[in-house]
Amino acid sequence: MMQRFIQRSAAALVLAGAVLVPAWGAETKPVPAVAASAPPPAAAASAVAAANTPDAATLDGRVQDIKSDVIKLNRDLLVLEEELLFPANTQVALFVSMDVGKMFELDSVQIKLDDKMVSSYLYTPLEVAALHRGGVQRIYLGNLKVGEHELVAYFTGKGPHDRDYKRGATVKFEKSTDPKYIELRIKDSEAKLQPEFDVKVWQ
Repeated sequence: MMQRFIQRSAAALVLAGAVLVPAWGAETKPVPAVAASAPPPAAAASAVAAANTPDAATLDGRVQDIKSDVIKLNRDLLVLEEELLFPANTQVALFVSMDVGKMFELDSVQIKLDDKMVSSYLYTPLEVAALHRGGVQRIYLGNLKVGEHELVAYFTGKGPHDRDYKRGATVKFEKSTDPKYIELRIKDSEAKLQPEFDVKVWQ
């Protein structure tokens, strides 16, 4: 009778969600405590790395500042190098520009100073397009002694009606102790319906 009562009581406790009462004479063992759930090691490492990672925007700003400083430094070094290699009292610089240029498709330019070839340049379509948009190219930078000199420039390309075109422009100029700047200009002549090549000497 007593055994049936114990079995019924145990069944009732199980149904109520309580801890099962061990059978008489059975060895009782302590139930281990359930530890609090902890994040997986990989997730914990990711959380620590994210906490130690600097803000992306701040890092990008620092990179841009460094790039800007490098560009300024390179520019200053280039200016210093030019001043050392080409002092003002002997410096001469030649530039190429194009005004409209619809009647001439530039292919190359050759430059002679005092009957000596100093520069020869072959243009790409992108460079020609840049000249059409108003760009100016420095084609030569060198040294000349004080006195009189002669410049000859040869322009080759395609002229009106897609014909091969080669023209030259010549100028004599006086080199003083100041830097000398010379512009080689390609222009369209609406009156003549053909390109013109001009040399402008700047002080």
